[in-house]
Amino acid sequence: MNEIKKEIMHVGEMASGAALTVPVYRLKGNKDAPSVYIQANMHGAEVQGNAVIFQLLELLKDTEIKGDITLVPYANPVGCNHKNGEYTLGRFDPITGMNWNRMYHFDSDMIKPFVRESIGKDDRTIEENFKKLMIDSIEQKLDHNIFGLTTGQRIAYQLQRLAHQADYVLDLHTGPISSKHLYCPEYAKESAKYFDIPHTLLIPNSFDGALDEATFCPWWYLQDAFAELGIKFSISSQTLNKESFTVELGSQEQIDLDVALEDAMSILNYLHYKKVIAAPQYQPKEMTRYACYLKDYKAFYSPMGGMVDYLAEFGKPLPAGEPLARILRMDNYGDGDPLHYLSLDHQVIPILHFASASVNQGTELYKVFSQYEFL
Repeated sequence: MNEIKKEIMHVGEMASGAALTVPVYRLKGNKDAPSVYIQANMHGAEVQGNAVIFQLLELLKDTEIKGDITLVPYANPVGCNHKNGEYTLGRFDPITGMNWNRMYHFDSDMIKPFVRESIGKDDRTIEENFKKLMIDSIEQKLDHNIFGLTTGQRIAYQLQRLAHQADYVLDLHTGPISSKHLYCPEYAKESAKYFDIPHTLLIPNSFDGALDEATFCPWWYLQDAFAELGIKFSISSQTLNKESFTVELGSQEQIDLDVALEDAMSILNYLHYKKVIAAPQYQPKEMTRYACYLKDYKAFYSPMGGMVDYLAEFGKPLPAGEPLARILRMDNYGDGDPLHYLSLDHQVIPILHFASASVNQGTELYKVFSQYEFL
C-alpha cells in the first residue's frame, strides 16, 4: 500500500487571528517520472472535486505510482465557507469582487530574456531552469511584496507554487447546472481523449488569470519564443510534456460519491497515459467526443425576465428552431402571452444553464457549443 503524506498549508489569517489552512496530500514517486498536481473547490459551491480527490486517494493507495502526485481539496477556505442562507456563494472574493479563479500570476515579459540566456542549452536544462524561474517569480510575489497581497492573491499564489512543481495540472471545477466538460489547451487536444468527458473546449495561448492558463501559457509562450529564433523546443514532445486542464465535473452545490468514483477513474486513465502511474486497467471509454474552440463557446442571454423552464438536454446537438427553454410570464396571463419559447437559428450543443428558474432580462441562461467538431 502506498504511503499518503498529509501537510497543512497556512494560506492566510482571519480578522480574529484564526488561521486559514488548506490540506495537501502527497504520494511520492520516482523523480525521473512525470508528476501531477490536482486541486479542487477554488470556487465555494463547486464541491464535487473534493469527492473526486477522496476517491483518487482511495484508488491510489493500491496503484503503482511512477511520478509524484499532489492533491489539494478545499483549495479556497474562504470561498468554501462563504454562505448566504442555504446557498454557497464563493465564486467571487466578497472584499474585492474578483473571481477567485482569476488571481493567478504570469508575467510574459520574463520569457524573451530567459530564451536569450538559454540558447545552446539542452531541453532538460531549459526545463529545470524555467520551472525554477516560475517558482521564484511566485515566491517573489509572496515574500517580497512591500505593499502586500489580497487574501485571494495569497491563496492563489501558494497554490500556484505547488502547481508549478508539476508537469501536469488538473483544476477541478463544476458549473451552475452543467454537463461534464473539459477546458484543454489547443496543443493538447489528443490528451483530451483520455478523459471520460465527451465535450472539450479548446483554449488558445492567452492568459486571463485562471490556474490552467497560469501553468500552461508560460510553456507555450516559451516554445513560441524559441520558434521565433528558429530553435525547436516542443512542450508536447516525449522529452518535455506540459499540460494543464480545467475539469468541469457537472453541477455545483452537490456531491455524488458514486459519480466521483467514475470521475476519479477518468483522471487515472489520463495519468496512466501520461506515465504518472502504471495501471493499464484504466482506459478511456468509447464515446462520441465533441470539441469546440473557445471563441465558439457562446453564452445565450435571456431576452426577458420571468420564470424559466429549461428544456434543452445537455450534451446533445439541438437542431435549429428547437426550444432551449420557455419563459413563464404570469403577469401576461389573460391579456397577453404567458409562455415564450426561446430557440436559436442554428444547431448547437447545450453545455450548462443558470442555476435558478427566476431570471432577469439579460441573465446568462445557457452556454452552448455554437460550432463544433468531432474529437
